[in-house]
Amino acid sequence: MKIVILDGYTVNPGDNPWTSLEELGELTVYDRTPQELVTQRAAGAEIVLTNKTLLTAEVIKSLPTLKFIGVLATGYNVVDLKAAEDRNIPICNVPGYSPPSVAQHVFALLLEFTNRVSMHDRAVKDGEWAVQEDFCFWKAPLLELQGKKMGIVGFGGIGQMVGTIANGFGMEVLAYAPRSKPEPAYTPFRFADLEEIFIESDVISLHCPLTAENERFVNRSLLESMKSTAYIINTARGPLIDEADLAYALSKGIIAGAALDVVETEPMLPGSPLAGTPNLIITPHIAWATLEARARLTEITTRNVKAFLSGTPINVVNDV
Repeated sequence: MKIVILDGYTVNPGDNPWTSLEELGELTVYDRTPQELVTQRAAGAEIVLTNKTLLTAEVIKSLPTLKFIGVLATGYNVVDLKAAEDRNIPICNVPGYSPPSVAQHVFALLLEFTNRVSMHDRAVKDGEWAVQEDFCFWKAPLLELQGKKMGIVGFGGIGQMVGTIANGFGMEVLAYAPRSKPEPAYTPFRFADLEEIFIESDVISLHCPLTAENERFVNRSLLESMKSTAYIINTARGPLIDEADLAYALSKGIIAGAALDVVETEPMLPGSPLAGTPNLIITPHIAWATLEARARLTEITTRNVKAFLSGTPINVVNDV
């Protein structure tokens, strides 16, 4: 069984071995694959694994031996589902590997706004504390999360963990879920519609998949409905937010700040409308990337391949 990983470097830059997959077949791993080389590198493979490399309809049609597609992520918008369905090829993703790491990153971003740790660390190292007349000083308002409202858009595994942590900080949690979800045991909590969440929340955290229907749904209208003191955090998918509208809202003080771990084009381009925008924190799509999360990703991917080989595929996201 020939297995090809098209872009393995971010999952395993050297600290997360592919040993479990090597035991299942003849494994070839490419750190990165330019789009023009996808067909060439995947040729002859029965199993192709991809993280962010696109498997378009044209590519899938050009691979006659292909029998299984594994996505090294939870989101699977990099694969043409219909083209795979037409060939009866299952596409399997990796759910549930990242909630602890992504939820942790959400609060790392939020606490940077509320406590301004890096700002004050820099000020101390620049000598500003040494010349103060008082035993302490602060360069920006410091905010307490207790009693604030956390609005969560998308209440799957990650959204639910964010809600649990928010509750631990003493926040009231509002959640939007397009499909029915059980209510958590903690209080205060309630489900709310999208508009209500944007109007009422002090912090909004996005945890929904990217679809054709919700692309750029966070637009100028929704941003203008938010409190001027509110923050928005996106660790899901960059195109959920209209970046030009977000840049406008931040530059005009319509909202207090935004923190993004994802942007529309990655790596972020120098000409992005977000470049130079005030009150904006951007990290390079690393919320998922702890070693613990990447190890779980590899473990679940191996289970997906084993299940396919046994004739009972799991975590299938297309209709086959």
